[in-house]
Amino acid sequence: MQPHYEYRHTIGLEETNIVGNVYFVNHLRWQGRCREMFLRDHAPGVLAQLAEGLSLVTVRCACEYHVELAPLDEISVWLFLDEIALNRISLRFEYWRIRPGPRQLIAEGSQVVACMWKSPAGLVAAEVPQELRTSLIPFEVAHAVR
Repeated sequence: MQPHYEYRHTIGLEETNIVGNVYFVNHLRWQGRCREMFLRDHAPGVLAQLAEGLSLVTVRCACEYHVELAPLDEISVWLFLDEIALNRISLRFEYWRIRPGPRQLIAEGSQVVACMWKSPAGLVAAEVPQELRTSLIPFEVAHAVR
């Protein structure tokens, strides 16, 4: 199994659409929540930098859906590092339904995040903070055995 950061979530009724399945945009919200919890757990200093002018700007996100989810399903969202280059971080996400028996892969996603600093002239590119870089490396896909 690849090293990954895990965020668990139980689906509520408010996350469903009129048909009764989970509204597609929630998968993207869960990516953001997983990313936030990763910062809380592994790079708390970066959270402090956000108050000082650092911005983590999502420049691209995607999700490929495999299986529908329903209210009260429990899921596990796994975060992996694909790459760190210049001021950008590429992340990959897997969404797993947790239930008795084997896990079920329900979706796969990705995100590219740019590190920027707020300046009087607007946002300017910034290096990925060292604490964030160091905390992500153990979750890098290249380090995993497939």
